[in-house]
Amino acid sequence: MKNDHLPPIEGRPFETVLVELGDDSVLTISLNRPDKLNSFNAQMLEEFSDIWAAVRLDDRIRAVVLQAEGDRAFCTGVDVTAIPSETDNPWFEVDPGVYLSPKLNRVWKPLVCAVHGMAAGGAFYWLNEADLIIAADDATFFDPHVSYGMTAALEPIGMTRRMPLGEVLRIALVGLDERLGAESARAVGLVNEVVAREDLRATARGFATRLAEKPPAAIQGTVRAIWESLEVGRVAALERGLAYTQIGNPIGTAEVDRETYARPKPVIR
Repeated sequence: MKNDHLPPIEGRPFETVLVELGDDSVLTISLNRPDKLNSFNAQMLEEFSDIWAAVRLDDRIRAVVLQAEGDRAFCTGVDVTAIPSETDNPWFEVDPGVYLSPKLNRVWKPLVCAVHGMAAGGAFYWLNEADLIIAADDATFFDPHVSYGMTAALEPIGMTRRMPLGEVLRIALVGLDERLGAESARAVGLVNEVVAREDLRATARGFATRLAEKPPAAIQGTVRAIWESLEVGRVAALERGLAYTQIGNPIGTAEVDRETYARPKPVIR
């Protein structure tokens, strides 16, 4: 469906991001606070809540690219000068991931992140739930919380889904003393591919376009099955996965004719 309850996403007056829906069914979201190193404020939280609702409901959108404007940073986390304190009750605070994280918002359309410059702290709300991460060769990843006397918890917990525990602990505990470079991030499984800065956006868009070309039910079912398997034990995950194959692969309704399918030449990596 095209989400008739809300105006088309590409026509909405967002203030902190740029959005563009291409003819290839790829939605490009560009963080657009470069003067603040693309840190997120309360306005960006609200806008991403609207964005993920639109992505989930609009079948014109088959894949998403998340990138950032400016030269210095993909995102440096929360803008500590711009998030208002709603109450003095310490238990009132809401995890920003409720707004920012695609999987928490039940978005199963694949997300490709194109990362350049600094990716720090709250940037991992997106990176931890990305399906593919393409990094420019100048990208660096770090979590500054402990250096500022704050417990590093939410972002590192998410990192454990992508990286070895020892690497997560090193990032969380060392803080600002070091940064994980792009090639090291690829070596530990955080990043899928490293490219020259000038090739970053084209590479990320190329991956997203290839995903958008595939049958959407198959892609989204695969994304959902794999991510949800992380929340349960192996046996329960396999049982749920079997149910998803039955839902997503109904007998007699194949979306692709194998005899006529034009197989692209595979890339050896």
